[in-house]
Parts: sequence; C-alpha cells; structure tokens
Amino acid sequence: MDVEELKARLDDFEGLHSSFEEVFSRLYEPSGELSNVVRDLHSLSSKKLELASQVYKELSAVGGRVEELAKELYKNEHQMKFRLEEVMSLLGREDYEGRARLKAALDRLVQFHRLYDYAVRKALSELSAEVEGLSLLGENQKKVPVSILEELRKTKEIAAQLETLKKFLYRLYVHPSDVHRVEQALREWHAKGLLWVEARNVEKASGVREAGEILEGLALIGVVEKKDRGGESVYRHKAYSQD
Repeated sequence: MDVEELKARLDDFEGLHSSFEEVFSRLYEPSGELSNVVRDLHSLSSKKLELASQVYKELSAVGGRVEELAKELYKNEHQMKFRLEEVMSLLGREDYEGRARLKAALDRLVQFHRLYDYAVRKALSELSAEVEGLSLLGENQKKVPVSILEELRKTKEIAAQLETLKKFLYRLYVHPSDVHRVEQALREWHAKGLLWVEARNVEKASGVREAGEILEGLALIGVVEKKDRGGESVYRHKAYSQD
C-alpha cells in the first residue's frame, strides 16, 4: 500500500467534495435549472464514489478504525448517489403524480444532505489523520510493510470478534427471547422473498433494539451468513442458503 498515493486520493476527494457542496447550494436558488444541477451533482458523486471505493479497498487490509472510517465514507457516498439517481429518474415528469414524486425525492435528498456533509467531512478529517499516522510505519518509499499490515489486521480481527461474541453472549444470557425473535424475523423476511436482509429491517420486524449485534453474533457462530453490500452488512440464514 502506497501511503502517499492514498493521501493524494484523499486530497482529491476533499477537492471534489468542496465542488459538490458548492453545486448543491444551487438547488436552493429559485432561478437554478434543476436538471442541470442534479446532473452536475451526479457526475461529481460518481467520481467521489469511485475514489471512496478505492480508499476503502486499500484500507480494508489494515482493519480497525481506518477501515471503519473508510467504510463510513464509502457508505455515505453510495447513499448520496442513490438519492441523486432517484431524483434523476423523475426529471421531466409533467404529470401530477410525477411532480409529487419528484418533490418527495428532493425532500429526501435535502434531508439526507443535512447529515451527509458533516458525516463526510468528519470521516475524511479523521481518516486523513489516521493515514498520516500510517506513514510512520513505512520505509523511505512510504510503503507500509505487508507483514506488519497482515499482523495488524489479524490482531484487530480477533479483537473485533471477541467483542462481538461478548455482546452476543450477554444478550443471549440476559434476553434469550431477543435472539429467538431476531432469528425468526430474518426467516420471515426470507419467506417473503428477500434473500439478503439489512439489520434495520430485522430490527423493525422483530421489535428488538440493536438487532445488528445479535445478527453479528449469529454470523460469528455460523447460524447466519453475512456479506457487504454497498458499504452495509446484509444477512442470510443458513437454512436458506443456496449452496
């Protein structure tokens, strides 16, 4: 992993984000051409998502806090691109339903943006500081030795798994019915035709708070399968595995 190249990507991302925010402000101008503004935003968003994906891919080998921050950055960009594409799909609709759906999509976009800018800048600032720290591990060429990265990754993975198991066993002991309800809710989603389910959907169906903690524990002990989709974890019960 070339740390200097990674720092350059983060600098590029920061520049694109500043441009994005400048263009986004045009959405509030009455005289602004909505379709042009949204297309400009989508173009910038696509470039940002590509950079975020590259950064996440690089830092996933390190694990720990840097991986979490990179994932947060990627997740926010993925969601922003989705919101913009939702608006773009409704541009040009002149019928009443089309205009109503466009207004609702714009409201969702603006509402998401209220948290988006802060979340991105915070993750970017912390990530830049973490990456700067990585350079201290490097050699003269600013390359972090692969052996060190691998050992760091293994150590942090084990620590994360132990923390997950600790939370799961606590809930299994104190509220065993919660574990049953979460597992049952996951099965019910599968029965409805949804093969991979997000934690928030399981939480909504089961009524169990922080259902993701239980799902993580079930994944760790092999009851459910887990994968990453768009920067977010999704789950499938082993009983519904296609293998």
